[in-house]
Amino acid sequence: MNHVDVRRGAYADSVTLMQVSRSVATSHGVDGAMVAMATPLNLDLLAGMGFEPPDASPNDMVVAIRLGPDGELDEALSAVDAALAVARRTRAAGAVEAAPHRTTATALRDSDATLALVSVPGPYAFVEAMDALAASRDVMVFSDNMPLEQEIRLKSEAAERDLLVMGPDCGTAVVGGLGLGFANATRPGPVGVVAASGTGCQQLLCLLDSGGVGITAAFGVGGRDLSEPVGGVSTRQAMRRLDADPATELIVVVSKPPAATVATELVSYAGELSTPAEFVLLGAGEPDLTAGAERVLAALDRPTPAWPRWGERAASTRVGYLRGLYCGGTLCDEAMLIAGQAGETGQAGQAGQTGQAGQTGQAGQTGRQLGPVRSNIPLSPELALDGSLTAPAHLMIDFGDDALTAGRAHPMIDPTLRLERLAAEAADPDTAVLLLDVVLGHGAHPDPAADLAPEVAATTTRGVPVVIALVGTAADPQDLEGQATALADAGAEVFASNAEATRRAVALVGTGGLR
Repeated sequence: MNHVDVRRGAYADSVTLMQVSRSVATSHGVDGAMVAMATPLNLDLLAGMGFEPPDASPNDMVVAIRLGPDGELDEALSAVDAALAVARRTRAAGAVEAAPHRTTATALRDSDATLALVSVPGPYAFVEAMDALAASRDVMVFSDNMPLEQEIRLKSEAAERDLLVMGPDCGTAVVGGLGLGFANATRPGPVGVVAASGTGCQQLLCLLDSGGVGITAAFGVGGRDLSEPVGGVSTRQAMRRLDADPATELIVVVSKPPAATVATELVSYAGELSTPAEFVLLGAGEPDLTAGAERVLAALDRPTPAWPRWGERAASTRVGYLRGLYCGGTLCDEAMLIAGQAGETGQAGQAGQTGQAGQTGQAGQTGRQLGPVRSNIPLSPELALDGSLTAPAHLMIDFGDDALTAGRAHPMIDPTLRLERLAAEAADPDTAVLLLDVVLGHGAHPDPAADLAPEVAATTTRGVPVVIALVGTAADPQDLEGQATALADAGAEVFASNAEATRRAVALVGTGGLR
């Protein structure tokens, strides 16, 4: 029996509803459950689960339950209500001397906080962020799905006030030694990072940590900051902040593929600062993130370590396509650039260690090319996938893209969509190799290997090799070594470097041959 009902005007955040769905799905007599806001994405997911999508708006909560033979609807609905009540429960606050503030601006007037963190649904983030600027505070906008014109206006206002806007869609930052959003546990050190990239920042920080180098701060500026319309406004402000910090010996700017004119302007601007700067800007013919980390180490006169890897090297007899299933957009970009340019070329560590911005070393410049890679975040418009996210081609899917997170928790928290796609790709005879990222740190899934390892084992049992880029540090709460071991024991090849993981996956596709 399938039951679907709509709770008009009811709201809970996506993480809460994910927890409720999991709790209800394990209740007696329930074969499946989904409790979510009725966004178009979630209604499509309901249809994919075999439910009849209701007439509902994104402001409504939908409750879908599939009962088994011994299930009772009243009991299942009671489980939903109980799980919602538990998820919403907060500790008693004690005596309240004044009514709570109704706006961000009035709350900040009574606070000595210097930074406001905005994490509300995207359509409402602009108002809250402008309130913070009006109160003369820096702001980090964790929210995604903010319209571009609002981001431009927000950053223009901040520039006039000499304030910093991190975001929108700023997933990672480290300020005053405190990690915000998805942040890895890294050591203090001499490097200050400005990142128009969330997982790209995390990859860089984790590789530097593995090399024994820590940071003063990491300012995420949002993935669109280095686009032509935004023009790097927040990047300049963040670079000025780091330049004024005597503890920062080297500034590193990392970004997903930027607008060329903006990148050139920022390199020129860096020459005006007293602190030296390195640029790790992804793009065709540019160094990858691992090569960028090695260049930073070289600039600090630190040796480059052998980047960790776990698991036995696999062989493949599969003929078909490379399928990348990513949580991190920048890691997905990097994988597309590498897979589309070249295959395995030996040590990525030989690339660009002493180069300057715009120069590259050996990695990614030679080797067999896979050819075009199609994606929902394509490197060029003609490689865009349609809404089905499928094609008879090499594919890289970013499950953290705005279109796939509306009303849902980020895949670094809720792996459901990616796990479903992993199972489908494993069953596809055209899949030659699967490539995934797993990103650890505060804010991420507390034990990603627990959900992923069984699917990896089932996939490798079918003869499909699985290669994983594991981004984390030894101090992360998930236990880096434990996660790596669990995934390797399930049959995956695991790499600390996404670039090395991608080259390995490309090599395995080559072993099986291409269509």
